[in-house]
Amino acid sequence: MMKSRNIGIIARKELSGIYAEKTIVFAILLQLFIALFSSFLMIGLTSMYDPDALAGYRGVEYGIGYVGEEGDLFEIINERRDLVAYNLDLDVAIASLKERQLSAVVLVPDIPPDDPGPVIVTLYTLQNDIQAAVVEVKMKEAFLVYEDELRSVRADRLIMDPIQLNFPDTGGRSSYFEFVFGLLIPLLIFMPAIISAALIIDLITEEYQSKTLETLLSTTVTYGEMIWGKILACILIVPFQSAAWLALLWINGIAVQNPVQMLLHVIAGSMVLIQIGALVALHYRERTSAQFVFSTAVVVVIIFIMSVPYNPLNLLVRLAVGTIGSLHWLILAGVVAVAVILSVLLNRYAAYISTLPLREG
Repeated sequence: MMKSRNIGIIARKELSGIYAEKTIVFAILLQLFIALFSSFLMIGLTSMYDPDALAGYRGVEYGIGYVGEEGDLFEIINERRDLVAYNLDLDVAIASLKERQLSAVVLVPDIPPDDPGPVIVTLYTLQNDIQAAVVEVKMKEAFLVYEDELRSVRADRLIMDPIQLNFPDTGGRSSYFEFVFGLLIPLLIFMPAIISAALIIDLITEEYQSKTLETLLSTTVTYGEMIWGKILACILIVPFQSAAWLALLWINGIAVQNPVQMLLHVIAGSMVLIQIGALVALHYRERTSAQFVFSTAVVVVIIFIMSVPYNPLNLLVRLAVGTIGSLHWLILAGVVAVAVILSVLLNRYAAYISTLPLREG
């Protein structure tokens, strides 16, 4: 029988030594940075996820250098509350753009709207600039309005009636919240579980590689107690990290529903991942090989799980927005059952490994 006191001693020892794992600490600090400054990072991250979402950011009037005759496009730009057009020569406009006195420059050819040829409009913006990304989206809206006007002027050239496409209403969904609840929250909540699963491999294999296992086992601690003490340490840091991320997101104005249920699912899922990591570490007893096999296996498992309708990420999202109902309790029971089965396998395999000579590790 394993003694809980010995397991607790090993867990406290490992928790006090986690700070020495620089990779783990850096990963935790990265998550802390993302959660703490999530509101600040949302503009940049959302623009990569959905550039059109930037069109909703208002409150700033962007100056646009307009090169060409003041026609319909000039009026369209000036009718917007977030854009203002200035009629300039091309050289002056480009120079002002480089000095950031303008946000963009648009070159419009001097041809009438009903001209038989195409209307080629050129837009100049600053490269690799977040403001340029915002202006491009806003100018795209102006260009679409201008395109509709050109189509109406040239409608008499159509030789057949165009097919009308009716798209369903999107309901005014916000890409910001889609990004936060669909990607950011599941990433932050489940990342501690993945970190802890990788950490258990380091904690077990270092006993073999540093040749401290024999000294440890010469005390009253058994091999199984050593394994479960390390597992306990890895499990304990998961809910604290996940709860901290949720609290920091709440401070940033991103509140989620069912936080307790979310933490229960993360703890159960982390238990499964940590036990798989422990089994891999016991089999290889060498850090590089164990980490490579575990990382590869996790990628394969994640790809498979993501094809399941109620996968962990989908489950966390639905819990965060409160649309899952009571079905998640059944899923939680299934994950706990898998963890129990892995516990039995881990105990048996640890008992077998403990009978091997230490030099084989």
